[in-house]
Amino acid sequence: MTYQKQVTEFLSDIIEQYEKGKRLADRAIAQVSDDDLFRTLDSEANSVALLMKHMAGNMLSRWTDFLTSDGEKADRNRDTEFIITDENSREQLTAYWNSGWQVTLDALKALTIDDLSKTIYIRQEPHSVIRAINRQFGHYSYHIGQIVMLAKYFAGDKWESLSVPRGQSEEFNRMMLSKLK
Repeated sequence: MTYQKQVTEFLSDIIEQYEKGKRLADRAIAQVSDDDLFRTLDSEANSVALLMKHMAGNMLSRWTDFLTSDGEKADRNRDTEFIITDENSREQLTAYWNSGWQVTLDALKALTIDDLSKTIYIRQEPHSVIRAINRQFGHYSYHIGQIVMLAKYFAGDKWESLSVPRGQSEEFNRMMLSKLK
């Protein structure tokens, strides 16, 4: 496989992984009641709403003008991402969440092979574009896992599995095998 093909495959795959992460989180969030969206497990824990707000704030900061400005924008106030205000309704947070994801995915989809050799900055620290992409993917995956765990906890017996349900692995494997034939 040529270098160009490998890089093209990386870009395509990383976009797909970010999109899968968003779909997973969206499916989990959809199973959370409005009250539980804002509920925490203890006074130091984050709610699903706070995780959505923080991730969106991070995405808008990191991915706006991704190649040309520091990823920690001067107008970002990270600490306020962990405070729920009166304006933070489910609808407002969902719109904010979606705008963060849109900026992120648009920035990723605009990248070229040549962009991967560039250096960008996050809090004035240099990162290769690939390192920045992977750094953010790890950060978002961590929080998506938290969202899923909280959503599952709050949904209780009403939880609908986001992957292969327990006890159905063999059936799933047979189905996947039949698709290959």
